[in-house]
Amino acid sequence: MITRLSHLFLRTLRDDPADAEVPSHKLLVRAGYVRRIAPGVYSWLPLGLRVLRRVEQVVREEMNAIGAQEISLPALLPREPYETTNRWTEYGDGLFRLQDRKGADYLLGPTHEELFALTVKGEYSSYKDLPVTLYQIQTKYRDEERPRAGILRGREFIMKDSYSFDLDEDGLKASYNAHREAYQRIFNRLRVEYVIVAATSGAMGGSASEEFLADSPVGEDTYVVCRESGYAANVEAVVTPAAEPQPIEGLPAAVVHDTPNTPTIATLVDWANSAGISAQPVTAADTLKNIMVKLRHPDGKTELLGIGIPGDREVDDKRLGAAVEPAEVELLTEADFAANSFLVKGYIGPKALQANGVRYLVDPRIGTGTSWITGADEPGKHVVGLVAGRDFTPDGTIEAADVRDGDPSPDGRGVLVSARGIEIGHIFQLGNKYTDAFEVDVLGENGKPVRLTMGSYGVGVSRMVAVIAEQQHDEKGLRWPREVAPFDVHVVIANKDDSSREGGEQVAALLDTAGLEVVLDDRKASPGVKFKDSELIGVPLVVVVGRGWAEGKVEIRDRFTGESTEVPADSVVESVLAQVRGGR
Repeated sequence: MITRLSHLFLRTLRDDPADAEVPSHKLLVRAGYVRRIAPGVYSWLPLGLRVLRRVEQVVREEMNAIGAQEISLPALLPREPYETTNRWTEYGDGLFRLQDRKGADYLLGPTHEELFALTVKGEYSSYKDLPVTLYQIQTKYRDEERPRAGILRGREFIMKDSYSFDLDEDGLKASYNAHREAYQRIFNRLRVEYVIVAATSGAMGGSASEEFLADSPVGEDTYVVCRESGYAANVEAVVTPAAEPQPIEGLPAAVVHDTPNTPTIATLVDWANSAGISAQPVTAADTLKNIMVKLRHPDGKTELLGIGIPGDREVDDKRLGAAVEPAEVELLTEADFAANSFLVKGYIGPKALQANGVRYLVDPRIGTGTSWITGADEPGKHVVGLVAGRDFTPDGTIEAADVRDGDPSPDGRGVLVSARGIEIGHIFQLGNKYTDAFEVDVLGENGKPVRLTMGSYGVGVSRMVAVIAEQQHDEKGLRWPREVAPFDVHVVIANKDDSSREGGEQVAALLDTAGLEVVLDDRKASPGVKFKDSELIGVPLVVVVGRGWAEGKVEIRDRFTGESTEVPADSVVESVLAQVRGGR
């Protein structure tokens, strides 16, 4: 059936929405694909819904191809399963919680590991039933503190989540690899440029974890790659090569110096060089910066934590957050400093922390035998030559310092460079975290219970629409790949005379009969308005019926290349089909 723009529920906008920051947000709103309802909440209008459904179909086809079976679980979920796995509290403020009229607690599902585990437990009891992979394409809810970028980071979004259940680790690895390959096929079909990186599991739990990140300068995820070796990782998952232990014998004793007015690393370095404490110039990398944070654990308890990093580094909030999950990080208040008088701002050292029972974790570069300039726990005093493993012993290491271009790759085969991306998929080998929580067992071949092992695999379906728009647009508007375009061809009647209108109707009818999805711009608007809208909407092929119609010709425009060709009107179907089959 031909879709007519004169009847389509569509209003394009000439100006960018005031709250839009990224191209996909601006263009999807201007082109009439989505409309904002509330912060992080959007309606899908007819054009947007067509693209969304096509993305869903690609995902569905590739999931079915690996033997996964589609089900649908509710979005409104009871508290109890999430209480069992501690995620009712671990999710923190990101969870939408509510009560029914009887006071029972519910949540709006952010992810469904618990429910899938319980579903399999309720249906299967024998090893003969396994393996099985189930999936759903469903609306999820997360109470983002700062929803932004339109549908890229919303509070309500559509996601494909699938879950594999296997009898052993070998089965889990096979299911994981099947999903990994399926995801590559999905993103290749959608024409998305992406990279696969090592990742952390976070609140999901489990062991092996990889993210699929779409290359984008507006991405919120920083990842690093090693050009020499091919290593790639989300910045939260980068493991810093540990410093080789150095001999302690013969190192000079630590000495406390008066260092007035040196509360910052920069002022400390200036003092050290002016005081001539070393034959070599002192840099920030020679200092030990100690940062204090407060951890709030899921049980509500708080803990002071000291973190030591080289002074030329900064704490990366994402890396710190990943390192201490499921605890949440809070900054210390003036009341915290007042309650802990041994914390001297600007002059904190490891000795006072450990003497007062504060856990002290350090960057892996701070290895045994390394010597540092750091706080002496007194106002206006620093200690020079404090040696790790001799003068202080950390409680462990922590990956909290920022990762920089030029840092050594963890595989030892080159250096790291950074880039930005948008998370579009995440796969986990969960293992037994959820099957242990709910005792998901089946009878094995030997008649004894077998605890199932589980994998979890997500694709951001609605986010994918924005990702494609980010990667496939130009200054004129959207440019959809054929696999997900709202229509195959956009027919524009460029003249107002009856002959051209009749010609446009004929061409649209012929293309429709040939099995193509056709949108016909039959509005009584100027050719300029129609052409601008066709460029903004982004259908990959535009057929223009205008002045050439009187001579038996039509124009075909390729939205991607900008190329325009004139073809005989009686061969327009063949010409369009050839481009549809051979194009992007």
